[in-house]
Amino acid sequence: MPARSPVILNQLGPVVGERIAAHPSRPTVLVHEAGRSPWQVPAGVEVLLTRPLIGWEAAPAAPPPGWGNGLRWIQSASTGMDFYPPWLLDGAPVVTCARGVSAVAIADYVMTAILSVEKRWDTIRLTGPEDWRRETLGSLSGKRLGLAGFGAIGRAVTERALAFGMTIGAVRRSGWAEPEPGVEPFDRLEDLAAVSDHLVLALPLTAATRGLMSAGLLAQAKKGLHLVNVARGALVDQDALLAAIDSGRIANATLDVTDPEPLPAGHPFYRHPAIRLTPHVSWSAPDFDRRLADRILANLDAYAHGEPLRDVVDAATGY
Repeated sequence: MPARSPVILNQLGPVVGERIAAHPSRPTVLVHEAGRSPWQVPAGVEVLLTRPLIGWEAAPAAPPPGWGNGLRWIQSASTGMDFYPPWLLDGAPVVTCARGVSAVAIADYVMTAILSVEKRWDTIRLTGPEDWRRETLGSLSGKRLGLAGFGAIGRAVTERALAFGMTIGAVRRSGWAEPEPGVEPFDRLEDLAAVSDHLVLALPLTAATRGLMSAGLLAQAKKGLHLVNVARGALVDQDALLAAIDSGRIANATLDVTDPEPLPAGHPFYRHPAIRLTPHVSWSAPDFDRRLADRILANLDAYAHGEPLRDVVDAATGY
């Protein structure tokens, strides 16, 4: 089959745009006009490259008139699809995501968070001779790491954690068809939280996972748990988390995501000594745009030749 030369609307910036324009299918790459909403796609465009946080949160409740006319494929720069309106996933056009593109960067972030807690990286810093003291630091060897979600991020974290001698347990919504080397499968998050020293949330936000880390689940967690959230803030009942930390049940929380983002001024998370907030940057790395472009180009190869696309989002599950 001869390759088609698609018309592509690029909302991902010049680095991706330049790589896409050089594809052998000789696509026509249009730059998104400033001031236009992301769903305002010009006539004749068949491929939309888009991402969250460029106005999709203000999308209308129903598809605008003319939406999707001529569109055949939407590629998102994110893995999670919760930033988009539900009608984006109605099955036409097909939607693909960037599943796994940021897995290495996020895994590095997770290990940094765990090491910072175990090695007490903030508290052992000296500001003068009066601070000089000897303290016993923690170790990752022999500690239990729990993974809530076991996709590309979970695998990348596992690879690094095993090198530190950690014991790994995981739950995943799709179940366990076959064993994963070095990973103990769990059926229930409650059971995993009850035995974990560090628990990483790497789940998509869906109706089923919203508020998953509830007061009840936190009450069943192992005393002294360190919670790391690199997924979505709404997975966690934030009031319940604060109460669990203040009660001593949860020792630390590293939160790259919150609900909302950013949290309002004066929120207790900002000043709490046991909580580290970061501004939703765990995914970021110097080579992110290159890795994203590589993924899109692979799908563009398939698209241009009429072959199946990779990482198609399931409208029923939302990821």
